[in-house]
Amino acid sequence: MRGQEEIVVEELLDGLRLVYTRRAGARAGILGVAVRAGSANDGPGREGLAHFVEHTIFKGTQRRSSWHIINRMEAVGGELNAYTTKEETVVYTIFPSGEAARGAELVADLIVNSRFPEKELSKEREVVADEIDSYLDTPSEAVFDDFEDLMFEGTPVGHNILGSKESLRGFTPEICREYLRSNYVRSNMVVFYSGSRPLAAIRKLVERYFGEVPPGTVSAPAWNESREIPAKFDIHKIIDSHQAHTVLGTRVPGIYSSDRYAVALLANILGGPGMNSKLNVELRERRGLVYSVEASTAMFAEGGALCVYYGCDPEDAPTCRKLCADVFATIRDKGLSGRQLDAAKKQYTGQLLLAGENSENRILAAARAVLFRGHAATHEETSTAIQAIQSADLQALASHLADSCSSLTLGPV
Repeated sequence: MRGQEEIVVEELLDGLRLVYTRRAGARAGILGVAVRAGSANDGPGREGLAHFVEHTIFKGTQRRSSWHIINRMEAVGGELNAYTTKEETVVYTIFPSGEAARGAELVADLIVNSRFPEKELSKEREVVADEIDSYLDTPSEAVFDDFEDLMFEGTPVGHNILGSKESLRGFTPEICREYLRSNYVRSNMVVFYSGSRPLAAIRKLVERYFGEVPPGTVSAPAWNESREIPAKFDIHKIIDSHQAHTVLGTRVPGIYSSDRYAVALLANILGGPGMNSKLNVELRERRGLVYSVEASTAMFAEGGALCVYYGCDPEDAPTCRKLCADVFATIRDKGLSGRQLDAAKKQYTGQLLLAGENSENRILAAARAVLFRGHAATHEETSTAIQAIQSADLQALASHLADSCSSLTLGPV
């Protein structure tokens, strides 16, 4: 089946790993790097640095100007992309199948030789400042970041990825270059490829172009007191908005926990993409109280959060809150019948299978899995883990959600 080809992982160049999957006959390829460094690696007083480096890594290398970087892949119809999360940064390119060498050379040049010229940094500070303003003007997005700041206060992931306008002013070319030298090292990244080229050919490209990536090790950001769960909170921040935007949630184990599959399954049951999710049925389909309601997880190395979001008219907020609490309590007290659990598992594994048909999503997910866990699980392995989940596992998580649920609302009085 297309999109479910075998994923191969090899170690090259003294610690640099290659994540590879071949799609025979594919007319496009994807190649990039995933680095285990995100906003958690910013450091005190430098909030937003990882994101700023990701933005400005395209602004000039020792060999290329920003214009030549932009044009290098676009000239052949390709794209150059990047994104930053709280614990990783990804830089990658999508290109016609015959341009893998062009893509590999460019990505390697960016992560090794970026200069961060001050003239370009000045322009990009304004761009990121506008991004911060845009985020603040979008409460449906801001409420998630504000909630995580509260839920993970005092930990490396307990601040906004974008940073602040004040922190932006302190990012000099040397600070950016030092961040690159310290974090973009062989043991802290993987190179990934998905396309029609044979493994041997991609291996040669990696060895040729990524040989200048420096060796070294990176210590994971210390969470210190983070294992102490914050006290339950219930906060309403008054903003000028016609809707009330609410996130409910609680801390759960992180990506290394065996419970991660149960957390994901419960999130899908509560507010997954299906119109038949429990909260969508209760809040939207039956009562028309919300336009959208969703459940999600934020999973990090040292912990995670299970969250529910809804936006509603301010006068409906108490009703929505009570309906959510009732759903949590019902799963806690009654669990799921065998038939309901089987249906939920079937739906979730089917969604994962369809998601795996997207070659870009699949290789990015595989790269992240190898980066953090050293292994990209097959669909069969994931399905086996999901099938092993019992109703009692979901009841335990629902009990934690029902009894320890914090909330944050951004909205009018």
